[in-house]
Amino acid sequence: MQYIRKADIQDSSRLAEILIFSKRMNYREIFHNDKISFKEMQVYPLAHDYIVNPNKLENVWVYDDEFVKGMLRVEDNEIAQLYVDPFFQNMGIGGKLIKFAIQKFKVKVVYVLEKNIRAIRFYKQHGFSLTNERQLEEGTTEYIVKMER
Repeated sequence: MQYIRKADIQDSSRLAEILIFSKRMNYREIFHNDKISFKEMQVYPLAHDYIVNPNKLENVWVYDDEFVKGMLRVEDNEIAQLYVDPFFQNMGIGGKLIKFAIQKFKVKVVYVLEKNIRAIRFYKQHGFSLTNERQLEEGTTEYIVKMER
């Protein structure tokens, strides 16, 4: 049974929850900026943004098996975002989303924060390799690295 479907406006609040909580869990220890993590990053404004700008859901797909547990955004041949609700990680959902991206969109590239060791390990397990390309993440002092299939 296929659980991956195109995101729609009814998914807005769930997508916002997944994105905000996943980013807090994964990036807080890298950026050490509670002002951004807990003041600027809020669920309601992000959900509202999806509702008033539904075009932002254009390239978003969700893993939904009773309710949305993960999301994927693809731009060209690149994974722009892939997040699984922290409560449902390590259940194969991320792997299913990445397999979907590879099969449907011929994804070949993903950029990952250099210090996000878990994400790098995850993408390596799914056929991506680190390249020598790295660049500063805009507006930060942290680097992102390019991974390719």
